Amino acid sequence: MRIEELRQRLRAAGAGPTHEQRVLRLWAQALPQDSGKRRPADFLPASLLAALPGIEAELQGLARLQSAHPGADGSERLLVELADGQTVESVLLPRDGLCISSQVGCAVGCVFCMTGRDGLVRQLGSAEMVAQVALARARRTVKKVVFMGMGEPAHNLDNVMEAIELLGTAGNIGHKNLVFSTVGDPRVFERLPQGRVQPALALSLHTTKPDLRLQLLPRAPRMTPEELVAAGERYARGSGYPVQYQWTLLEGINDGDDEIEGIARLLAGTYGVLNMIPFNAGYGLDFRRPTWERAAEIARTLHRRGVLTKLRQSAGQDVEAGCGQLRARAARLQRGATVPLVAFPRSVTASGSGT
Repeated sequence: MRIEELRQRLRAAGAGPTHEQRVLRLWAQALPQDSGKRRPADFLPASLLAALPGIEAELQGLARLQSAHPGADGSERLLVELADGQTVESVLLPRDGLCISSQVGCAVGCVFCMTGRDGLVRQLGSAEMVAQVALARARRTVKKVVFMGMGEPAHNLDNVMEAIELLGTAGNIGHKNLVFSTVGDPRVFERLPQGRVQPALALSLHTTKPDLRLQLLPRAPRMTPEELVAAGERYARGSGYPVQYQWTLLEGINDGDDEIEGIARLLAGTYGVLNMIPFNAGYGLDFRRPTWERAAEIARTLHRRGVLTKLRQSAGQDVEAGCGQLRARAARLQRGATVPLVAFPRSVTASGSGT
């Protein structure tokens, strides 16, 4: 379901603009429809009151909790069942954050991501994205929403932008606390500045070498790291929000001194921050994370070279919080089978030249 379809249903049931906004606001904030000082019977049209229980039931069915997995760091991995039985993942993060999914599966095929192994199953409607937020808010406070879960938001752009607009208005999420994460797509840099709500931008960089990036993100749009950073810089200056450059640290792949030099060349002096996240190991992904000492050394070196760098612990390592891991485990259990480890991708090398 798209949010626009929900709006049309509310209007067909007799809702005026104020009634429509009230229903959407209470839903997006996980509040009962009878919240507030005024009773719905004194405020809403009788036709809408009659239709509201059915609409509420349908909204609750958009995203149901199948299982919850709290982590020792305060995160909580949620396996969310959609109305058609498909599942996606959301992650409640420490400090009132939430990571949600925009697709079932993903077509980009990043070799270090569990989600991309099975390709794209289907798009999520904008209402299904907001429903993930409502579900999470019923469990705890959510003040920041990042579109960094399953899927590539640029491949579902209309629905993602519709969800962002509702969350940034009726959903009461600050615009800079809505984060659109993408591997990079020219359409993103055209559409985001046009939105009523302009989110912060996170760009998956992962390497400064074009040939290596092609191997790590095999079906990402053919933007070089230089082109990606240039486009990100334009959006950051226009929106007033620094770009978050994402870098998954893979031992022996993108943690070398040559990459440090490349990062300093690309990002020093830009309006952005580099988030370095050591790889979160998962079933079937035989990459390795560098030691914490090596990761900290990289961050310190980049700071000295003029690149604001944040070294982040991967949230929920003890509850399979790497993207797609929980869904993959549920699928294995449903089949009554295990998934063997895939051999380390020999075509991916630190030089990007293959073996």
